[in-house]
Amino acid sequence: MTTEFQRHFSQHLEVVATGMETLEGVAEASASAIIDALAAGRKILTFGNGGSSAEASHLAEELMGRFRKTRRPFPAISLSSDSGTVTCISNDFGYETVFERQIEALAQPGDVAVALTTSGKSENVVRGLDAAKQKGAVTIALTGSAGLTRADADHVLAVPSSDSALIQEIHLIIIHIWCAEIDNALG
Repeated sequence: MTTEFQRHFSQHLEVVATGMETLEGVAEASASAIIDALAAGRKILTFGNGGSSAEASHLAEELMGRFRKTRRPFPAISLSSDSGTVTCISNDFGYETVFERQIEALAQPGDVAVALTTSGKSENVVRGLDAAKQKGAVTIALTGSAGLTRADADHVLAVPSSDSALIQEIHLIIIHIWCAEIDNALG
């Protein structure tokens, strides 16, 4: 009988194998966009809900702190992390505007907005991406198979799964690949 451990690992390996085939090009292009922005002194703005929020924060902390190499800190802000800002905007303007409003305040041309959403249907994430485009930021979306499209972001990394846990696991792998690329290029 297959245990939950074996089942989950088997599903993870299937998604990794398919993702290696479908995501490599866009993962490299999005890494280059992030590296170019950081090299030019621009900032990275990350956002998402729930577990995706935690992963957005993880990317920002890796950029400001370190990944594998000790290097200069890079400007990165997780738009989900400031509970005062999130609750103020949500209360005064509605939760659907929580990222849009922060992007309007913080994004500048040449910055990179990295949105994470396993479903691709989170209105606040979609509105945040739209605001980033209007501000002239490069937009990157990490999503699942039913998620966003190239119409929603400049770079869309759609993990070939509809299982939120598996999607988030692959998002974290992509984030770590980006960080390794950043260390290699700018460390």
